[in-house]
Amino acid sequence: MFEIIRNFGQDGATSLLGIAVGAAWIISIVAPNTSYDHLQSEDADDHVRELIKAGSDPIAVLLLVASGLAILGSALVAGIAALIAAFGFFSNRWTLANVKSSGSKKADQKPGKTQRILAVSLTLVFSAVAAAGAVFAMIGY
Repeated sequence: MFEIIRNFGQDGATSLLGIAVGAAWIISIVAPNTSYDHLQSEDADDHVRELIKAGSDPIAVLLLVASGLAILGSALVAGIAALIAAFGFFSNRWTLANVKSSGSKKADQKPGKTQRILAVSLTLVFSAVAAAGAVFAMIGY
């Protein structure tokens, strides 16, 4: 009985971690390249920013569920890696948040290009952490 639960947890965690890594790859590499090929620079920048903000929360939820399944399947290292990656994806909301400036009359300004680049970089780094978690879940760590 315990072996069935362990296998379910590890297999489910591996699957969800793989889905999360694939989704992160799409929102950080595939879609931005397509956006900058087919849209004007400012429109592409807005599209990438909105895509990362909209996609980071569902990916983080996938990673939280994967963490729970990994811990259920006694793959603690994979569960911890998934938790760290989930926090990283939640941090994209804070990285790309609208900024209120006291010197400007506009209440909310768009985040700068540096913030978008940082969000894409964080997405790639934490998707690598999620990929490592998937490997750990496969081998049972």
